Amino acid sequence: MLLLEGKVAIVTGASRGIGRAIAEDLAANGARVVVNYHSSAEAAAEVVQSIEGNGGTAVAVQADVSNFEAAKELIKATIDTYGQVDILVNNAGTTRDMLLPMMKEDDWDIVIETNLKSVFNCCKAVLRPMMRRKQGGRIINISSVVGLVGQGGQANYAASKAGIIGFTKSLAKELGSRQITVNAIAPGFFPTALTAVLTDDMVQKAIEHTPLGRLGELPEIAYMVSFLASDKAAFITGEVIRIDGGIGIS
Repeated sequence: MLLLEGKVAIVTGASRGIGRAIAEDLAANGARVVVNYHSSAEAAAEVVQSIEGNGGTAVAVQADVSNFEAAKELIKATIDTYGQVDILVNNAGTTRDMLLPMMKEDDWDIVIETNLKSVFNCCKAVLRPMMRRKQGGRIINISSVVGLVGQGGQANYAASKAGIIGFTKSLAKELGSRQITVNAIAPGFFPTALTAVLTDDMVQKAIEHTPLGRLGELPEIAYMVSFLASDKAAFITGEVIRIDGGIGIS
């Protein structure tokens, strides 16, 4: 049984890593997927090819979602292609790690705009068409365990991910009467391009502080997104679900 048959999903930052895994799993569950990317056109095309090769439906759409007008164009392109938007997964993100005394203003601004403002942009752009359909909807925001517990050298990243959590809870309250659920996922350490810059020693320390004693696997996030996007999760909203191997409690 396909959980999401007949649904249309947008995944921002879907050309690699967590976003790719989410897009592929949504498609495997029957959703028609918009693979959003900023600059990696070739990688996004590979995601579309992978989805289509497994019998799914997808299209790649370029948009820098940290820009409000671009986010609006992403929503418009989705509706022009598929006629509706049922699921929005805000996954686009970046890091510019540095201790605060040495952090440049641009490092702060880029992370906040990419990680947090993009969530505002895409949600703002999608809400009217989603509400007009009167079919409910699903918004799933990818935060981080760092937004819950903090991390030295990541004040910008932690602030952006904590902001997503507050945004998620507030928007869930606003949209409940419309049967649009809004939830956040807070991953721990997963093998992605963002964590690839960490030294082996840093990765080992992260594993040591994770009660389950390993890094996460990308499908473990994707499965949860597909569940939250489905009708089976219709009574779940305003939640922050940690997928972190227990590092948030260690």
